[in-house]
Amino acid sequence: MDIILLGPPGAGKGTQAHRLVEHHGMRQLSTGDMLRGAVSAGTPVGIKAKAIMDRGELVSDDIVSELIDAELAAMGSETGAIFDGYPRTEAQARMLDEILERHGRKLDHVIELGVNEEALVERITGRFTCAKCGEGYHDVFKQPETEGVCDKCGSTEFKRRPDDNEETVRHRMQVYRSETAPILPGYEKRGIVSRIDGMASIADVTHAIDSILA
Repeated sequence: MDIILLGPPGAGKGTQAHRLVEHHGMRQLSTGDMLRGAVSAGTPVGIKAKAIMDRGELVSDDIVSELIDAELAAMGSETGAIFDGYPRTEAQARMLDEILERHGRKLDHVIELGVNEEALVERITGRFTCAKCGEGYHDVFKQPETEGVCDKCGSTEFKRRPDDNEETVRHRMQVYRSETAPILPGYEKRGIVSRIDGMASIADVTHAIDSILA
């Protein structure tokens, strides 16, 4: 089974993809992670991507599609794929159809995690992590049991992502609405789109996705 998880940054796609990997034995194909891995490993596509990124330019759709193509070839047909962060544009959606067809696969579901923009801004701008073990916290929703001390490892050092600010979050929302959301009508015509409340609890979102995949 191959699925796309859609939604703006902070909607919970990564969290739900990890759960699908654990519960269903699927493979998460996060283009950002794959790109970093290819650059680190010095693969042919990684070398091409690094040269582009070193120039401060965006990696092309063709290179991203090469990564997806290679990963699907390595996976084999028995493992389901979760596309996380791809496709982002209509051009990428067309490329994905071609790649899947080449590997004898097809999309079974496109699941959009819907969000409330104001609540999403609060969710993202308030999050921080332990600098040592990476445990996640939030100014409002999840403070350490002992103030200033990580529950998991006892570290007293925490960090925030520099792009977790209101201006960046709202810009990401606008990019999602203008570039990614327009790919949905094409998938709706195929009858494979489902929408879930991404602002619900993690467990409730997981249950809703499991119900769709059942």
